[in-house]
Amino acid sequence: MTSANLNKLTWKLTPEIIEKSAEELMTRTKEAYDEIGSLKHDNLSYDKVIKALADNDCVYEVTRNNLDFMQHVSADKAIRDASVEVDKKLSDFDVEMSMRQDLFDVAVAYEESIKQSGDQLKPEAKRYLERIIKLGRRNGLHLSQDKKDKIKEIKKRMSELSIDFSKNLNEENTILEFSEEELVGVPEDFVKSLEKSENGKLKVSLKYPHYFPCMKKARNPNTRRALETAFNSRCIKENTPILEELVELRHQKAQILGFPTHAAFILDMRMAKEPGKVKSFLTELAAKLQKLKEEEINLFLQYKKEECDQHGYDNDGQIHYWDFRYYMNMAEERKYAVDHNKLKEYFPMQVVTKGLLDIYQELLSLTFDLIEGAETWHEDVTMYSVRDTASGQLLGYFYLDLHPREGKYGHAACFGLQPGCIQPDGSRQVSVAAMVANFTKPTADKPSLLTHDEVETYFHEFGHVMHQICAQADFSMFSGTNVERDFVEAPSQMLENWCWEQEPLSRMSSHYKDGSPIPDDLLEKLLKSKKANAGVFNLRQILLGMFDQTIHTQEKADTAETLSRLSEEYLGFASTPNTNMAASFGHVAGGYDAQYYGYMWSEVFCMDMFYSRFKKEGIMSPKVGADYRNYILKPGGSIDAEDMLRNFLGRDPQQEAFLISKGLQTSKL
Repeated sequence: MTSANLNKLTWKLTPEIIEKSAEELMTRTKEAYDEIGSLKHDNLSYDKVIKALADNDCVYEVTRNNLDFMQHVSADKAIRDASVEVDKKLSDFDVEMSMRQDLFDVAVAYEESIKQSGDQLKPEAKRYLERIIKLGRRNGLHLSQDKKDKIKEIKKRMSELSIDFSKNLNEENTILEFSEEELVGVPEDFVKSLEKSENGKLKVSLKYPHYFPCMKKARNPNTRRALETAFNSRCIKENTPILEELVELRHQKAQILGFPTHAAFILDMRMAKEPGKVKSFLTELAAKLQKLKEEEINLFLQYKKEECDQHGYDNDGQIHYWDFRYYMNMAEERKYAVDHNKLKEYFPMQVVTKGLLDIYQELLSLTFDLIEGAETWHEDVTMYSVRDTASGQLLGYFYLDLHPREGKYGHAACFGLQPGCIQPDGSRQVSVAAMVANFTKPTADKPSLLTHDEVETYFHEFGHVMHQICAQADFSMFSGTNVERDFVEAPSQMLENWCWEQEPLSRMSSHYKDGSPIPDDLLEKLLKSKKANAGVFNLRQILLGMFDQTIHTQEKADTAETLSRLSEEYLGFASTPNTNMAASFGHVAGGYDAQYYGYMWSEVFCMDMFYSRFKKEGIMSPKVGADYRNYILKPGGSIDAEDMLRNFLGRDPQQEAFLISKGLQTSKL
């Protein structure tokens, strides 16, 4: 069988093909569901119910993801627009199908018949059936018709709002103009790479590769203030009302379903289980971090006074949002003397990519092969196959799409495109995933050089790619990263630790001019800097988690006011006037609502895994790597995350390693 047969995705798409494929997909799926829904309840079997539903999932997901993905990566605006329109249609269709009473009734009747007959389903099939019934109940299919209609109406509206929120952000293209003098302090190579406007000023966008270098290095506070104000008021007019309407609709839906709040509804399907647990987790952690934060802010104020005195800027004796990253960066550079521009020279993207791929192959006993001349959606994209080294078994494929371009998804993410699962004919469908990022493009005289942050991002997102490909669940519903949402980041966060260890770092770096290794003193400073700004950085994460929980435990929310108040409480300074970062906070509109705490929650588990196994037994230990692949990645979502962790750790998870990693003292470990 050729790779083309195993990879069912196609990139030869036009707006017409996208539209036609979506129509065919909906017709085919509806026919499959009609057949299952019309079954007589006294004549149900595994093949007629579970296998028929799972077979449809397997086929549906590939085409659905293929069509949906184009809005994020296609260079052709017409294709992106067609993908957005089809995404809306398919989202409406998904809502409609998830609300089918006949399918829910068949599933409930089948579960009842199994209980009565005393038959046993395999554990994953049992989980699949239970999940279908639970999802049906979460859609209100056990409720009266008027309540069901109301839920359907709410879900349709929420889907439209989320897509619009995301589209507004993707299409956002504000440009600010600065003179060279206003960008003093910003690296020369970065300034040289900027386009000039007709009046000779330099054009700076609000995309990450422009925004962060300026916020970290622009000495002039007025420049930073202008940028931060613009950045945190992106889509403020369009997206603030969208988010606030979403909050109200989510609350209404939760109440109809018998949950006190939207957060309670969401957490019922998560490791955390209920909002009280999340609130106490975040508030207790915030209290432990306050002392660190105060020390850090005092240091920032000291730096600010020195800068203002030296360069004649006004000093109001306070740290603002536009000062935040600048002084965090300064603390790193001064306290740890990490010169990130110097460090960047040791991370040419080709060297990082080769080192990263080698490390993952060795650690997880995998073999990657570049597929020459593979069909992709853009000439910058590369494609690899993944095999198990010992058996030679093909596990899947991944694409790397690493540079920015007009209209492309603006962050870094892993997209699961083809789920690894059992196909209708009983054979295994291999998994296909894409990593999309926005690393600087090479220039005529310099290769693409990554910051250490970007190396970490690369390692993290590629960790998700590996989760997608190494998972071996039977059902598409449990494939890849389809685990509890507050655990999904743990496997990738765990792998970020390799970016802070000497051996992997030396394998992923060499100077772009002469191939020399990172000097020992620079490497040592970098490794020490891991705990830099741990207080303010983690409190900002807690602030965002608390914001997300707060708005989703209320029936209405003033998002700008809530964010500013919580910012004052946790960081000690309010939002910049006339901004609302929530209007560009994609997580809360795009499927991470009431779940942002998950980044920190899952970090507790990732640090436990890293310190207790890898750090003790060897970070490149193939034995620990094999256990990690088998116990954490391989099950996908086919068992509970808590059980996966116990299997890998040999005990219940603990918080100590996490606290140590933040620079906090703890008696244990």
